[in-house]
Amino acid sequence: MSDNGKAIIQVRNLRHSYQEGDGVKEVLHGINLDLSRGEIVIIMGPSGSGKSTLLKLIGAQLTLQKGEIVVDGHRLQGATPAELRRIRREMGFIFQSHHLINSIKVVQNVQLPLAFDNRVTAESSKERALEVLGTVGIADQANKYPSHLSGGQRQRVAIARALVRKPHIVLADEPTASLDQKSGREVVGIIRKMAKDLGVTVVLVTHDNRILDIADRIVSLVDGNIADA
Repeated sequence: MSDNGKAIIQVRNLRHSYQEGDGVKEVLHGINLDLSRGEIVIIMGPSGSGKSTLLKLIGAQLTLQKGEIVVDGHRLQGATPAELRRIRREMGFIFQSHHLINSIKVVQNVQLPLAFDNRVTAESSKERALEVLGTVGIADQANKYPSHLSGGQRQRVAIARALVRKPHIVLADEPTASLDQKSGREVVGIIRKMAKDLGVTVVLVTHDNRILDIADRIVSLVDGNIADA
């Protein structure tokens, strides 16, 4: 775990390439970025600028090719698959598509990330899930199935699931893209509240200009380079 005085996420000289046809296209060109504990950072940029790639690399969801990333004291470079799984489990993830399982109840969806934790019983897992559903203002929907909820409610459930393991870092990829303005504002309001109340660092990728006011800092990514950090 990192010291309070140090950045909770450190990115150094990060480069990343994809195979494109017969050639290779570099989408990140030597990114350097420090993110502080409890900070909300929005990463903006046009399609193809490398935003989601950067988020996935920080979240240990893509293999690190060149450069260095340290997440809450853990170096991703050279980490084993088992170590990377442990690092991922210490973070929360919120996606544009909420990825809820419609065949199980809301409370069970939120409990899922706790299934890997040997210290948690079925009873304490449910208790924690209900607690975090209360935090996002949707405890009264706990026993419904996701298909019976609105889009905004489903995204709240996804936020609850991201928070259930008490992560220090939450990564959000276009969390308001499929929501109307009212629901989008409600969702980012919850994200902002959790960052400030719980000291969670939030890295949020978005095209949505309506939510920029929640950010402590906006990072513009253009053609694989940081234009303003």
